[in-house]
Amino acid sequence: MQENSIKTISTFSAFLENGNSLKNCVIQDIDFCNLDISWHSVKIDNTTFMGCNLPLEEEITLRRKGAYIYDHPKDVVFNPYRRALYTWRELMKGYSPEADHSLDLKIYTNFAENRFNPSINDALCQRIHDSSIDEALRKLLGGNKEGMTNRKCVAFMGGHSTKRTDEWFIRTARTAKLTAEAGYFVVSGGGPGIMEATNLGAYFAGKGDDELNYALNILAEAPHYSDPLFNAKAIRVLEKFPEGGESLAVPTWFYGHEPSNLFASHIAKYFSNSIREDTLLAIALYGIVFAPGSAGTTQEIFQDATQNHYGTFNYLSPMVFLSRKRYEVDTMIYPLLRQLAYGNDYADMLHLTDEPQEVLEFLQTHPPRLKG
Repeated sequence: MQENSIKTISTFSAFLENGNSLKNCVIQDIDFCNLDISWHSVKIDNTTFMGCNLPLEEEITLRRKGAYIYDHPKDVVFNPYRRALYTWRELMKGYSPEADHSLDLKIYTNFAENRFNPSINDALCQRIHDSSIDEALRKLLGGNKEGMTNRKCVAFMGGHSTKRTDEWFIRTARTAKLTAEAGYFVVSGGGPGIMEATNLGAYFAGKGDDELNYALNILAEAPHYSDPLFNAKAIRVLEKFPEGGESLAVPTWFYGHEPSNLFASHIAKYFSNSIREDTLLAIALYGIVFAPGSAGTTQEIFQDATQNHYGTFNYLSPMVFLSRKRYEVDTMIYPLLRQLAYGNDYADMLHLTDEPQEVLEFLQTHPPRLKG
């Protein structure tokens, strides 16, 4: 059974005009308090209202007609039924360099109090929220029945502690810039370090190298995410360059002590880190670039290799390793993966390099292909 998702007044009005029926509809996060609607004449059949504001009399009428109504929970600092992804301005509302009263921090503080043992109500709100983020993300990326997205997503992964002054932060930013300029939709895990470098590079797509260098110099004044002015320097860059390229960040409040980076145009922030990790890998069908990282990056590498091995998401995707020293000398991860992939369909999807241009060329010559 196909459900119809209604998230705007205009869409709602269109349904009423087309037969006065809300059969198999889910109406989400709409304020009906100032609207004059004759609910008695509206067909209600498998109709759900989620997080909508309804006058009491109208809510009683709808319940009597069989509607399912889920109210906005009291004392919850986030909206479980939100209709769209986040923006950095929304998450940073209330922030100043002197005192961080941002929505982002408020949500994390509330979540962190009971994240290992949430109440049933808290757990339900978090799951509904993450489902809403899933839906908004699907709307952004589009896709077909085989699982391919309309946007050509390339994800970058690497160390969250990488400083803004680090060689691989700078190389990642340049690589992401090239990738975005070539028409790919750049995606990161949304946090600091390599993740910030990714969204920063995509933000400067179409701009000159001098402009990116100017931004890097500003960010270098607060090189690590623990620095008090870490966010302030990012905001300064955004004020200097208010227009930038699109990209996606997929962070989590599970690691909420790490600030979300501010250079992504779309932020799909989750409570569940496992859903967030799986989502990142699932949407990056046009490839993942692995810059130097530690245990978390290593886990993601082998998770991605496993998905390629079994064709989990129906496609084989390129895996590009940015740093010969890290992946061929220090850890031997790349030779091990080559051995594991030997004789398998994705063996030709692995590449190792130090050069941003080589990353782009490999992605362009190795598009995703259906699992045979």
